[in-house]
Amino acid sequence: MIKRNLPFAAIAVVALVAAPLLLEPFRLGLLAKYLCYAIVALGIGLAWGKGGMLTLGQGVFFGLGGYSMAMYLKLTEAGDGGLPDFMVWSGVEELPALWTPFANPVFALCMAVLGPVALALILGALVFRQRVRGAYFAILTQALAAAMVILLVGQQGLTGGTNGMTNFFELFGQDLAEDSTQRGLYLVVASVLGVLYLATRQLVNSRYGRLLVAVRDGEDRVRFLGYDPALVKTVTFAISAGMAGLAGALFVPVVGIISPALLGVVPSLELVVAVAVGGRHALAGAVLGAVLMGYAKTAFSEQFADGWLYLQGALFILVMTLAPKGVAGIGRSILGRLRSARAT
Repeated sequence: MIKRNLPFAAIAVVALVAAPLLLEPFRLGLLAKYLCYAIVALGIGLAWGKGGMLTLGQGVFFGLGGYSMAMYLKLTEAGDGGLPDFMVWSGVEELPALWTPFANPVFALCMAVLGPVALALILGALVFRQRVRGAYFAILTQALAAAMVILLVGQQGLTGGTNGMTNFFELFGQDLAEDSTQRGLYLVVASVLGVLYLATRQLVNSRYGRLLVAVRDGEDRVRFLGYDPALVKTVTFAISAGMAGLAGALFVPVVGIISPALLGVVPSLELVVAVAVGGRHALAGAVLGAVLMGYAKTAFSEQFADGWLYLQGALFILVMTLAPKGVAGIGRSILGRLRSARAT
């Protein structure tokens, strides 16, 4: 058990100790953003890799968490009785009732997680009871992401419309422009990712995790054994949604913006591609894929802004055809060959 945890411990030390010391504030902020995406990817790895549910709409849950945190930040900036800046520009004269509870940070944080979980539970209960699965479920979640974007864009005075929300200056009394605050946010994001990874791995190794994999590999057989596959899939889908919502809440103070462009169909697809590249059957692979794809997107888009999407599509095709188990699968294969070579 100790040997199995050594790689995780080494990575945790690098993430929590070495990265803040070695990286300049701008690069550390980028890494924090990648780790936010990694939290979403971890949930996708659980739902898709272990549960067989290809969800193409995680951006919806990410957005719900992000907008919940953004609403709190904008109300803090506006002060007592004030209105967020975009509402003033839109001609809104009174704070909408929907916004009022989000002045409380505890409520905002709870809604960032519980809102996505509730939506996923409702959607899962409606869909999985009807035995909708495979491509039909994927298309349904993708349609949900598209509908979410349309809803947000159409509510200019409530959500900021196409531009979304930005210009966040303070979080819990700390200046977001300060390097120390951003360093603290990075440590929080890295710690949350580590805790969620350990909890998810424990869940996968439990009896429930084995049942989830059994549902993925033979849903009808599990049903005949007396279990309820719909319940298992709904709970897993809700857990992955909660992770995405929490990632969205962390993303907003780290990056400083939330908008419909960050939670539509394309961002959701990019996260799925990242999980596939890293290896959807391994939780660590999903996390690694999100970080690698985030870094690659930044690096290549700086040099080839118009060619990144083509490169991303080509990479996805190559991985799915030549290495369907992703980077994690390639690593395991190499380690297996080295062990066999040593044994002989």
